[in-house]
Amino acid sequence: MKISCTGRKVALKDAFLERVDARLAKLDKFFSPDVQAQVTVTVEKDWQTVELTVKDKGFMMRAEKSAERMEDAFDAAVEVLTRRIIKNRKRLDTRVCQPAVEAVATDYSADEPEDEYNIIREKRFFVKPSTAEEAILEMNMLGHDFYLYRDADSFEIHCVYRRKDGSYGVLIPEK
Repeated sequence: MKISCTGRKVALKDAFLERVDARLAKLDKFFSPDVQAQVTVTVEKDWQTVELTVKDKGFMMRAEKSAERMEDAFDAAVEVLTRRIIKNRKRLDTRVCQPAVEAVATDYSADEPEDEYNIIREKRFFVKPSTAEEAILEMNMLGHDFYLYRDADSFEIHCVYRRKDGSYGVLIPEK
């Protein structure tokens, strides 16, 4: 696993980096050899947030946790990621190593039922060309958290969304 660590407003200590290597090495059995992991630590006043993103075979998993200590936040993020793998093990069997998922599943509550994806509504609509700013305005006017639009310059489908901190992001598909 190729791991890269980034500290925002903080210098990451060697002990933390060793902890990251040790904990993420245990997740190697779930992924292919060319998996990439990104750990980002952000310090805000009394809280430290750890974002953990794992990319493998074009598939991405992400977990984010906050705590008073970055070590606690990191451990919680790894726990969330592991639980997500276990919970979705049947859907992920083409992407992760199935025997490893089954072996780790016994460590977690096997009584948790697997959620089914129940699509209860399908909506079709015209996607009009606009700029990101126009799409954000439209999204805010509708009171939604995301809005799908066709970029006025490239005519590709993009999506704007509202982030937890109140700022906005744009999702642009790669070719």
